[in-house]
Amino acid sequence: MSQDPTRPEGGEPNSWEELLRSMMGPAAAEEAMRAMRASGLDPEAMSQAAGLPADRNQLMMMIGQMQQLLASGGGDPVNWRLAHDLARQTAHAGGDPSVSAAEAERVRSTLSVADLWLDTATELGPAGGRQEAWSRADWVERTLPTWKRLSEPVATSVSQALVETIEAQAEHLPPEVQAMAAQMGPVQGMLRQLGSAVFGMQVGQAVGTLAREAFGTADTGLPLVEEPTAALVPANVADFAEGLDAPAEEVRLFLAVREVAHARLFAQVPWLRAHLLGIVESYAREITIDTDAMEEAVRGIDPTDPEQLREAFSGGVFALEQSPAQRAALVRLETALALVEGWVEEVTAQAVAPHLPHAVPLREMLRRRRASGGPAEQTFATLVGLELRPRRLREASTLWATLGAERGTAERDALWSHPDLMPTPEELDDPSGFVAARRAARAAEEDVDAALAAMLDGTLADGGAGGDVDDAPAQPESDAGGPGPDGGPDDTGDRPAR
Repeated sequence: MSQDPTRPEGGEPNSWEELLRSMMGPAAAEEAMRAMRASGLDPEAMSQAAGLPADRNQLMMMIGQMQQLLASGGGDPVNWRLAHDLARQTAHAGGDPSVSAAEAERVRSTLSVADLWLDTATELGPAGGRQEAWSRADWVERTLPTWKRLSEPVATSVSQALVETIEAQAEHLPPEVQAMAAQMGPVQGMLRQLGSAVFGMQVGQAVGTLAREAFGTADTGLPLVEEPTAALVPANVADFAEGLDAPAEEVRLFLAVREVAHARLFAQVPWLRAHLLGIVESYAREITIDTDAMEEAVRGIDPTDPEQLREAFSGGVFALEQSPAQRAALVRLETALALVEGWVEEVTAQAVAPHLPHAVPLREMLRRRRASGGPAEQTFATLVGLELRPRRLREASTLWATLGAERGTAERDALWSHPDLMPTPEELDDPSGFVAARRAARAAEEDVDAALAAMLDGTLADGGAGGDVDDAPAQPESDAGGPGPDGGPDDTGDRPAR
């Protein structure tokens, strides 16, 4: 190999030079070092100022970590390879027992029983999909595509903000350093890869932690699998049941009914999955980054330490400024999550009441668990500024219970037929008055429809004079066989009601 022209003859490479080579490649690093020396900067002094280790073995280990971090991301806004690997590592922490054949069969049997019980509680039919037992690693693999869909719009904004923050800081550097930076073409790409890696670590940590908590596919309220699927994670169900007063089998059945209820809802209401994920995506598209927090975090980190990067960025660097559109999206998401969870809670309570003695305390325990959230939900809130919790669960559950009691299961479940029929945030404020308000609105619509029909048929009193229908002038019989003076088959009395 030829002698490096930027290095004194016989000299050893310094830490700064090695780091630049690892991140930029030999040619760009040599150009950068040449520019630094031409500007009167001492690379060795910069190495000491950056806190790089003097020991060559430590430095090479650090450089290897940086190379692996930057090389594994490709061009995506999130380093999904890193996110995937970290999610599996986190899910496996403390153990991830494989699902045995006997355990898988027990889970499928439990989910089948749950389906039978639900037939008496809802008009929505079975999901018709697969019923499975998952390990924690399975949960990561099956849900990560949806996390990818939700996270990438945010990651794009984060990556751009990181580049802009670094560039803004560079404007305050001495002119000779700015001249050097101008010659370092690959730096922007490196920074984007760095942002991609950091966000990948954040997503991986959140998904891996959720995998250690989730009972099935729908614990977050979002439909995390595209195809109709009901699944339980036996290891997490067993951990939850340990120490409870209720028998483990009863806990498993209760959670299975909830899981199958979610599966039925998302399978039989085709618009619901796209509606929920669309709200999250519309929020993410307008995301803005707290640049002051970003600048403070970037100023205090060692860019060669991936774990330090992740910890620094999780400390508030993604604090978000909400636009009016985002606030409106949050209200819609909050309402939708509450309606989904409230419906599932209500039909689950009806389905298990004849079978499970501990149904009421289990319901309350699950409600409190969802309301308080866990570490993974808090991590996801830091990540994208969203708390996946149904804040108005009690109101939504009361609304569904009242509607079912007064109008029946069929009319209750018919509200899912179209998003325009869904209760509004204002109607959740008075769940007990929801039925009466909807009944009054329907009566008013029926009165208007009847009046329009009468007007079109010529049976409405003329000019509002209060005359009887019989006082209206007779209509001539048409060639098509219309009503004659004696009231033919087209008389309004024979028309079906709207």
